[in-house]
Amino acid sequence: MIAGAWLSQLAARAAGGLAVVDQSGEWTSRELLDRAGGASAWLDAIGAPVGRPVPAVLRASPAALALVVAGAWSNRPIAPLGPLLSERELTACLGSTRGAVLVFESSTAAMAAKVASTSGIPSVAMAELDRAPLGPPQPGDTAVELHTSGTGGTPKRVDVRHAPLAARTAVLASLLDLGPGDRYVTAKGIHHIGGLGLTLAALAAGAAVIPMPRYSREAWAALTPLEPTHGSVVPTMVEDMLSSRSLRLPTMRVLQYGGAPIHPDTLVALLAAEPDLDVVSLYGQTEGSPIASLSAVDHRHAVTDAPHLLTAAGRPAPGIELRVDEGEVLARGAHLFRPGADGWLRTGDLGAIDGDGYLFLTGRAGDVIVRGGENVHPLEVEQVLATHPAVADVAVAGVDDRRLGQTVGAWVVPAGDAPDVEALRVWARHHLAGFKVPTVWTFCESIPRNANGKIVRRGLTP
Repeated sequence: MIAGAWLSQLAARAAGGLAVVDQSGEWTSRELLDRAGGASAWLDAIGAPVGRPVPAVLRASPAALALVVAGAWSNRPIAPLGPLLSERELTACLGSTRGAVLVFESSTAAMAAKVASTSGIPSVAMAELDRAPLGPPQPGDTAVELHTSGTGGTPKRVDVRHAPLAARTAVLASLLDLGPGDRYVTAKGIHHIGGLGLTLAALAAGAAVIPMPRYSREAWAALTPLEPTHGSVVPTMVEDMLSSRSLRLPTMRVLQYGGAPIHPDTLVALLAAEPDLDVVSLYGQTEGSPIASLSAVDHRHAVTDAPHLLTAAGRPAPGIELRVDEGEVLARGAHLFRPGADGWLRTGDLGAIDGDGYLFLTGRAGDVIVRGGENVHPLEVEQVLATHPAVADVAVAGVDDRRLGQTVGAWVVPAGDAPDVEALRVWARHHLAGFKVPTVWTFCESIPRNANGKIVRRGLTP
């Protein structure tokens, strides 16, 4: 048994079987480890210090996975950063990682150069990886680092530790019926827990993974020759694929969704269109996931006899204790990455547990907008818009949206004549990721505030 519980699982399958499959070819488990050996040698060559994370602006690819394994193996955990984040957001993430060098790929070279210059750390383009034997494992406590938004949108680092990741592998293998001989693909970015986190669990469970750099209907359909058995998507992708009748791939048995609320009508349409597909939802967050799950049996039961379950987050995942404290959902379990000192993860979600043990979410303890699986903090958007000279005051809140769950709405008090919406949109996009830019704009005379001057967001209506 080698040090690092998740690496132990991965190394145990090194004797054979496919590990990575894409349009360019296939890697066995042995080849993945050999490529990770090449990646480890490359990290040595670029001066990535042991014991420090390596931030990387990358999309999913076989090489990116080899780099992640190398980082976990050599105590230089990779910290994937979203390629669609703005310069300001990436710079904030770099401060959180404490990394000494920034890795990027050709498609993100321009942004990486700006961020590296601002942060004062060198940036290095990802190289083609040779094969090399991996030395003895020297893992630290952390396998990879992910980021989630903190209060006000400040990036918050989450250390994905080996032991909880290994426990998570067993949980997900059980919930998704995932193991040797299966082929798993996720349409979520590798900077997300639902992207990289599920991919790492699939690898350790013995399945092959299919890296998907970016989602589109065409890219999803092009997976057919690779014969995926398991897929992972966010609700917006389900809506998109249903509208184009491109969701079911011939070999796919299990489809998992999560990251945002899904409309009950969408679930009904999905299950009607694909009655033989096992549909499973996972509820969780970067700090810990899965917390609850609605199984394939639950989904079919919901359609036939219990429609109220279509709005449920599900029952507790294996090994999870759930309770509700003053309306907030708390979870405890061995596969959670960032529990509190008392062992309980405070999710920030409001909810209730019914007599059958199903969790139903009712909102957020804070003001986070969940737009198609991405978290948007109103304060962060407000701070950007408030710097525009045509804005006297501004408030941001979520607006219900059938496809995305929520979209971003902005209420603006003009500093004079009403400003041009397109100018405000361009201003916001210069400073923020595209998914954070408001799509609903309302001009008003004042922003509703309480006696302490805080925005009363429930008083905002489009």
